[in-house]
Amino acid sequence: MAPKGYILDTHIDVKGAIRMSHQFLSEEWMSAAKAIREKYADTAAKPTASIRMNQVITDVPFGDGTVKAFLDTSSGEVVMELGELDPADVTVTTDYATARALFVEQDQAASMQAFMGGKIKVQGDMMKMMAMQTGMPQDDTAKQIAEEIKAITA
Repeated sequence: MAPKGYILDTHIDVKGAIRMSHQFLSEEWMSAAKAIREKYADTAAKPTASIRMNQVITDVPFGDGTVKAFLDTSSGEVVMELGELDPADVTVTTDYATARALFVEQDQAASMQAFMGGKIKVQGDMMKMMAMQTGMPQDDTAKQIAEEIKAITA
């Protein structure tokens, strides 16, 4: 486990740019992911579903073992930060490996399997969460953002 602020890995991507990898959900990773989303803010499609979702991620391999983060699309933008929203429409609790499969790998089959297996617990407005799945942008820019976030994730 790397100390806070430590860059876990660096590599050169196919375009020759140096990329730094950060541990998923660390403060450094959140900052780097936010910078990627901001880079595409003018061209990214807007979410069509409004949700204020708290996320509790357990079994995290750093810190005290739990990370609280939130996703908020109520402004028409995708905002993901560390912390909690009050009030939230829904709270999702899952383990670190499942969260990584969902948010970094965007593995929909893994998410369904994890939900059915009880690895994802949902409290609150389930309809909003289901609407979010179809209301998040899926265009080429969204795919580029996802690829860049994946590339900075150790």
